[in-house]
Parts: sequence; structure tokens; C-alpha cells
Amino acid sequence: MSAAAAAERAARESYGRLLALLAARTRDVAAAEDALAEAFAAALTAWPRAGVPESPEAWLFAAAKRKLIDAARRATTAAEGQAQILRGIEEIEHDMAARDGPDRRLGLMFACAHPAIDPSVRTPLMLQAVLGLSAERIAAAFLLEPAAMSQRLVRAKKKIRESGVAFDVPSPDLWPSRMGAVLDAIYAAFTAGWADPLGADSERCGLAQEAIWLGRVLVSQAPEEPEALGLLALMLHLEARRPARRDATGGFVPLDQQDTALWEIDVQREAETLLRRASTHGRAGRYQLEAAIQSAHAERAKRGAPDWEAITLLYTALGELTGSPVARLNAAAALAQRDGAAAGHAAAEALGETYPALRAYQPYWALLADLSAKLGRTQAARAAYDEAIAREHDGAVIAFLAARRDAL
Repeated sequence: MSAAAAAERAARESYGRLLALLAARTRDVAAAEDALAEAFAAALTAWPRAGVPESPEAWLFAAAKRKLIDAARRATTAAEGQAQILRGIEEIEHDMAARDGPDRRLGLMFACAHPAIDPSVRTPLMLQAVLGLSAERIAAAFLLEPAAMSQRLVRAKKKIRESGVAFDVPSPDLWPSRMGAVLDAIYAAFTAGWADPLGADSERCGLAQEAIWLGRVLVSQAPEEPEALGLLALMLHLEARRPARRDATGGFVPLDQQDTALWEIDVQREAETLLRRASTHGRAGRYQLEAAIQSAHAERAKRGAPDWEAITLLYTALGELTGSPVARLNAAAALAQRDGAAAGHAAAEALGETYPALRAYQPYWALLADLSAKLGRTQAARAAYDEAIAREHDGAVIAFLAARRDAL
């Protein structure tokens, strides 16, 4: 393996682990990032000449540790502050020596999702700290200016350092109040990548895969946490359908019309295994319910039709659990499939009255348009399609909706 390839592999497999190990003791994410960046730069210079070391991760750790020590000695802080940093680095060395060092990535995830950190920056911070993504790439994925994203990340890291945010995994009794923020941050990264089904956006391309990687890290560190298993199952079920989401010309293909032969069956099987593991714990949560819904949709590949009875019940349960109007709207859509267009249309209209915010949501109008058309209400369907088109940004989806409207 070439030096560049070895460094790239080490960055993928070890970056988050090393950063978490370095930052856990010094409590300075920015300093740990700088030291690790310098270590990777040194590797690209040294490895082509001397060869790739037997343990690239250990080499990088030793180099980063030296960089941290040098930075601490150059610092203008008080001597006691320097001594504290040096003691922390000595503890890092002890951690790394013990059984090849602990994997502190889960603690780093909890630090990124700490209540002291602004919720809007938790996902970007996790993507940068655990995966090493650049602020520029993260900014582009979340449609922000790079300078603004960089400032948010710098402030978050400063908050971690100044607030003494712990990098330790909280005790399991605190997980219900803290794990949700970690799960939500990972899923937010996935949905940002999911919004680019063709991978045409170079900045979003691969972001869904990065989120799945984070999900795997979380499951590896918390293998008995059912919601972590549910989240990974959900992401895998969705990702398995990516090849079928667009046709050969790039046109939008709705779920019920996708070619199931294009679904990645091995990925779906892994998702089903994870979902079964989660169910054995008897603690259903949002992500397990959402994964179960996607599992019921996957039944179409086996039976020729989704399990609409299960989907209706699961969306109803999800709406009751989360209070989400979107979950309840999806329950109305499933109800239309199970009980007919009239029942679904009545349920959707009632939701629009109860939750006025749904009227700004494209799928609300798209559902009303489709059901109105099935009920023969052409004028209402056309008006609803116009409302849906006005609220959509994806060109392929706009073309699909316009074609449906024009075919009335």
C-alpha cells in the first residue's frame, strides 16, 4: 500500500479515535485537531521515504502527542496551566499503552451533543471532530457560508474547553436524556446527504455514508442501546433504495414505483438483523419505529406490495410518541392506501386544520393533489399540485409533480 493510501485509510479508520483520545485528556478539541493535522502532514513526508509503519495509528498518535507537548511548552499560559496540559498528555500516553488504548469516540460524540452546545452546531461539530470533515465541506452540505460555519465550530470548541464538558460516556441512567441528541445529530447528517440522491453535489456526496459510519461507531460502542440499533437500521434501509430513487434520465421515482430489483438486498438484510436485535430489548423508540416502517415498505420486494396495515399502525404510533405532524400526515397517506382515497383525504385535510404549519410543507399538498385526483376532483388536484410545486426545490421532483398535474 502506498504512503498516501495508508494515510487516507488511517484518516478514515483512526481519525475520530485518535482525536477523541487526545481531546479527552486535554479537553481542547481545537488543539488536538491541530496536532493531529500536523501528524498526518508529517506522515505524508516521512512514510514515502521510510515506509509505512507497522501500526500507522500508533505512529500518528506518537507524532500528535509530540506536537501537543511542543505546543504546551510554547504556550504563554501560566506554568500551572502548562503543567495541567502536560499531565493530561502523560495520561493520554498511559491510555494508549493500555490494551492499545481505549476507543473514546462515543465520549467525543456525547461531548459534541452536550446540552451546553448549541443544537444547530452539534451535527457539524460531530462531523468534523469524529470524521475529520472540513468546515468548508460541512458548510456546503448545510447550505451555509464557510466563514459562518467555521465561526460556529470555533465557538463550540471554545465552549467545550471553557465549560469543562466531560468527554466521558455518561452513565446509562442518563442516556435517555443525552443519547437522543447524539442520534439526532447523526440522522441530520444522513438526511443532508440523502437529499442528493444522485451524488451530483460534490459537497454532499458521501455524507449519508459518513453518517452510516458514525452510526456503526455508535453501535460498536453501545451495542445494547436499541435506539442506536434502530437508527443504523433506518439509515441502511433508506440507503439500500438509493439506486432506485432516480431513473436513467435522472427523473424522480416515487417509492411505490421504484424497481425493487435495484434495491440492495444485502444492505436490507443487515438492517433487518439490526432491527431484530433492537426489538429484543423491549424499548421501542422513534428510530426503531421509523426503521420498522421502512422494513414494512421493503416487503414489496417479497410480496409485491408493502404491508399497509403495519405501516398505518406504525406511523400512528410514531405520531403519538413524537407528536410530529409529519408522522401523522404519513399515517394519513398510509390510511389512504389501506382504506381508500376518501379516508386518507379526510384525514389529511383535518391535519391541515389542526397543524397550520403543514400548509407550508410540500408533501402535504402533494398528498392532497394525488388523493383529489383519485377522487375525481380535478380542479382541487390541480390547485394542490401548484401549491406543492411552489414549495419544492428539487428540479426532478418539480418535473414529476408538473407531469402529474398536466396529465389530469
